[in-house]
Amino acid sequence: MNTPASTTNVPTATPDVVYMERALELAAGGIALTSPNPMVGAVLVRDGIVIGEGFHTYDGIKHAEVLALEAAGASARGATLYINLEPCCHTGRTGPCTQAVIAAGVARVVAAMPDPNPAVAGRGFKQLRAAGIEVSTGLREAEAKLLNEAFARWIVSRKPLVTLKSALTLDGQLVLPHAKKSRGKGPRIPLKDRWISSPESRAEVQSMRHASDALMTGIGTVLLDDPFLTDRTEMPRRRKLLRVIMDSQLRLPLRSNLVRTADGDVLVFTRSKENSPKARALLRAGVEVVRLTRRGSQPDLVEAIEELGRRNILSVLLEAGAILNSAAVAAGIVDKMRVYFAPKFAGSAGKSPRAGSASRQIQSVKKLQDVTIQPSGPDFAIEGYLRDVYRNR
Repeated sequence: MNTPASTTNVPTATPDVVYMERALELAAGGIALTSPNPMVGAVLVRDGIVIGEGFHTYDGIKHAEVLALEAAGASARGATLYINLEPCCHTGRTGPCTQAVIAAGVARVVAAMPDPNPAVAGRGFKQLRAAGIEVSTGLREAEAKLLNEAFARWIVSRKPLVTLKSALTLDGQLVLPHAKKSRGKGPRIPLKDRWISSPESRAEVQSMRHASDALMTGIGTVLLDDPFLTDRTEMPRRRKLLRVIMDSQLRLPLRSNLVRTADGDVLVFTRSKENSPKARALLRAGVEVVRLTRRGSQPDLVEAIEELGRRNILSVLLEAGAILNSAAVAAGIVDKMRVYFAPKFAGSAGKSPRAGSASRQIQSVKKLQDVTIQPSGPDFAIEGYLRDVYRNR
């Protein structure tokens, strides 16, 4: 006979934890809807009852705290505000949220983390405490930082968070042998048979695309695969996913899927002249062509990332082949990596993720920090960071 498991040693979440988790859940409702602002959720609680909550979207303008306060009305006096990010204390498109919280008579604020924005960075907490409000910080800070890491990277450096995504076989190959052959003469192998990763992993990648402002790849990948590079989640987003191509010689075919579906959402970085016949043809097709000016035979990746940052692009998902992936890591533009390993062996016919002499490979070795390993269907994903995005180093 089955008996109920003992709950003697099962920890019980405190009310603060429960309400903060709700604030984080609300904040995540702003994925793809808040950039270039951070994702923020707020919950107002009085006498153990939720009296107001809200989350920010860029087009909605009002911040999460204000939405929660408006929902609570006069009941906000003496309440506790749970929020995943420090309330702002400066005037932007809206007034300071700290002043709204103070005016409403909130008695206590529980915040997961300080705002990385140098215009705030602890000043909001200071204002609240000066007004006699009890302030607690640090609850679920790790989760809160993960949620807004792209905003943190951009607001401090004015460069987007770059995440390199790749899929490999267990023997480290990027391409299956039969997939490689399908790109030459003869019948093409169905796309589903060319994928390395599982349906579960590919669904995760679509979620990563949805959460990103831009997707970057190289012209080599475009010529080989003719991809669309779209967000296929069908979930709402404020801005179209910007599809970015590194194409030094402007070889992007006018009949490619990218050009055929361009609607102001395809950007090509090149060394070619912007007024060349090919560039003008791409422009007529709805593709933006930007010539990078720094010296060198290939488009400068650092310059490209800086340009995307100036366009308020907070996050870039890099989905490319061996050459661009290696160049991006070497250039120091990659902040984060997520690599899917499938339980497959490609053998020597596959393509190594990096080619070159052993000495050059040793010199270019980068170590990931804060590594996590997660299952993804039959695959497993390794994720880690090449820099601390909150310290900009």
